[in-house]
Amino acid sequence: MAQLAQEAFAAFVGFDGADAKHDVCFQATGTARRAFLRFAHRPEAIDAWVQTLRTRFNGHPIAVCLELNKGPIVSALRTYDFLVLFPVNPLTVAKYREAFTPSRAKDDPTDAELQVELLLKHRDKLTPLTPQSPAMRALEQLVEHRRRLVGDKVRWTNRLTRALKHSFPQVLPGFPEKDTAILCDVLSRWPTLTAAPLARHSTLEGCFRVHHVRAVDVIDTRLQAIKRAMALTTDDGVITPNVLLVQALIAPLRVTLQAMADFDNAMAQRAQAHPDFPVFDALPGVGAVCAPRLLVAFGAQRERFTSADARQKYAGLAPVTARRGTKSWVYWRLQCPTFLRHTFVEWAAESTRHAFWAQVYDQQQRDKGKAHQAAVRALAFKWIRILFRCWQDHTPYDESVSLQALKRRRAPLLHHLAKGA
Repeated sequence: MAQLAQEAFAAFVGFDGADAKHDVCFQATGTARRAFLRFAHRPEAIDAWVQTLRTRFNGHPIAVCLELNKGPIVSALRTYDFLVLFPVNPLTVAKYREAFTPSRAKDDPTDAELQVELLLKHRDKLTPLTPQSPAMRALEQLVEHRRRLVGDKVRWTNRLTRALKHSFPQVLPGFPEKDTAILCDVLSRWPTLTAAPLARHSTLEGCFRVHHVRAVDVIDTRLQAIKRAMALTTDDGVITPNVLLVQALIAPLRVTLQAMADFDNAMAQRAQAHPDFPVFDALPGVGAVCAPRLLVAFGAQRERFTSADARQKYAGLAPVTARRGTKSWVYWRLQCPTFLRHTFVEWAAESTRHAFWAQVYDQQQRDKGKAHQAAVRALAFKWIRILFRCWQDHTPYDESVSLQALKRRRAPLLHHLAKGA
């Protein structure tokens, strides 16, 4: 969105939102008087307030400052074309408030007024909200929700493993992956060691084959382990409660696994329909899940970031340098979208198994004494520069091109590549 002059706005609004109510402060252009208002978080109340602004200022643009860049209230305000939203970091408002209130007294109307001052005095440092397309925003929500489901799956499987160690530890070696539908079915039908050996051989084998386990040796190994297993304990005071807990944990685990499959399908459909998807699908080691995440990480607004350096800083992978007098130090960048940073770091770690130069660079960092996570973050920092160029040029990644670029620059990494070869 083109930067509008201050005179182009008919009024400036500070919006301090909450779950139940909203406090606003607004000041009309050309006046010093500020008015305050509070209304409930209801669609009718929000619409009535916006329509009052539309009528009073004849539909001319109004600048609105708020401490959110997404959420229900942002979606509601975006439907009104004459409102120009300026999201600010909540920490910005907090520090601005503390600068003039040493007592750290806080009030919602006061915060709304501070947001008006930010618009009037520092609007050149604020960027109006320009959301991605509906398809990209939907894909963004899908990848974030799926990642949360992965966290839920890990919690269920950890609790399930802990319960099985008490009631049915013999089943654990045969199923190294606990997040599978086959384990859920086996535990539902044969929850204890005493129940499993009573089942027919054909019944157990049929259960495995239903879940596409075709390897005869794998099936036989599992069946023999179940038939010959010896109970760790027969204490009913231990087994019965944990059997009930296992059954309770299987139900949400099934739902989570099915939900993840549904999200995978929805992500694949939306991502593959996007024209930029081939750029990220060609990256080494991305897979069906990481490619949509990287697509969302860059988005479709190429004018948003003018350089790879800006992209590295926004992702939280560029370190921060502080200087005081003759001293300087580098520290971890704390303020950033953490999910975005995790996306780059997780993929960078996987890329070391598929890209030769990435593997060598990771080893180079480890040889310098860096820990695994520090080495992976440094690799992700390098990857963003490559991805930024591929994204800007609409060109899929080609490792031979990257190696040629290293050769032209006579990069020190070439010596490690030669040793690795």
